[in-house]
Amino acid sequence: MTSETDEKAGETPDDKTDATEPTASEVLEAEVVEGAGPKLKSVPPVGELRVDPQAEIARLRDQLLRTAADFDNFRKRARREQDDATRRGRETTIKDLLPIFDNLERAAAHAESGADAKAVADGIRMVTKQFVDTLDRMGIKRVATVGQPFDPARHEAIQHLESKEHPAGTIVAEVQAGYAIGDFLVRPAMVVVSKGPPVQVN
Repeated sequence: MTSETDEKAGETPDDKTDATEPTASEVLEAEVVEGAGPKLKSVPPVGELRVDPQAEIARLRDQLLRTAADFDNFRKRARREQDDATRRGRETTIKDLLPIFDNLERAAAHAESGADAKAVADGIRMVTKQFVDTLDRMGIKRVATVGQPFDPARHEAIQHLESKEHPAGTIVAEVQAGYAIGDFLVRPAMVVVSKGPPVQVN
């Protein structure tokens, strides 16, 4: 009896309060469970923060479009560089072969003047035709000259002559052929251009 009385006597008011009254956290939990107080939203961990799906889809779509545009530009640039390299390779080849072709044409023209030259001329013409066909397969075309209007972008005038048959500015003769690969001029044609009919002096 004495020990129990002593224990009760030794109790302080604060000790009694801790044993009987709920703590602040317990009151808040009870209010949330019973709906008596404000409901607190739980905050997810940093790694689990929710992202707006529509915003994320828009961001990924924009990134995909940019990547596709960059790839398309790269593909076009690579194709242009490849086409330019191919054209330069053909240009170098043609510049080496054109002097041979010029000599063949001159030989064919002079061989016709000899008594026994017809067979030689025919052979040279066959070689010339074969060469022209090869150029055509490579996409290389001869620049049109005689009878055409003079075009300084494709022709190089080395002489001007009076002509009754051709109006002024028309090509009357070709001195050296010109060649082009598509719109790219390998070399201009050397031509003679008409000045028109001679001026009548009374």
